[in-house]
Amino acid sequence: MPDLFETMKTMRAMRRLKPDPVPDELIRKILEAGACAPNGGNTQRWRFLVIKDRKIKQGVQVWYKRAFDEVVGPRYLKSNPPPGVTREQYNRQHAAVEYLTDHFHEAPVWIVACLEEGATAPTRSSGASIYPAVQNMLLAARALGLGATLTTRHLLYEKEAEAALGLPPGVHSYAILPIGYPMGNFGPVGRGPLKEIVFQDHWGTPYQGV
Repeated sequence: MPDLFETMKTMRAMRRLKPDPVPDELIRKILEAGACAPNGGNTQRWRFLVIKDRKIKQGVQVWYKRAFDEVVGPRYLKSNPPPGVTREQYNRQHAAVEYLTDHFHEAPVWIVACLEEGATAPTRSSGASIYPAVQNMLLAARALGLGATLTTRHLLYEKEAEAALGLPPGVHSYAILPIGYPMGNFGPVGRGPLKEIVFQDHWGTPYQGV
């Protein structure tokens, strides 16, 4: 098992997944990692919905693909590659995103990361109580040799997708993690240099430690 820093540096978004079943004991380890994460006030309002039912996944995939066709796909074609990524790499990423779109429902397991919010309206701080858990689960999946990715695209059709997921009133999804054995290999993530994104004391003043 790789060490933590190696795990983070090689935790690529794995969008091409085999349909092979994933043992429940591995999913349990991923969920346990999620439940270890920090959250606002230790209120533990997170809820994790494990989806294996293909019909449910197909119901969500309809909206997931529509969001790709209408928003995500055109945006990729018009956007420049992000820092640390070549045009060729960006095109491969786009192809992988399109593949996931078409095969989203075939991933053997989804973990839907939710918050039980009741009548409370979500705020900018709401994600602080669920996204650390999502990151823990992604790291756990990588450490176990499983592919996964964080996707929120279904939220472009939030009401329709959450209805397809069967979420009750007061519970909202913040991410879906499709999980399975990867078709490809883990490798270094493509990122820009720290000197371009880290400042010291004043915005725009380079941090001297990089």
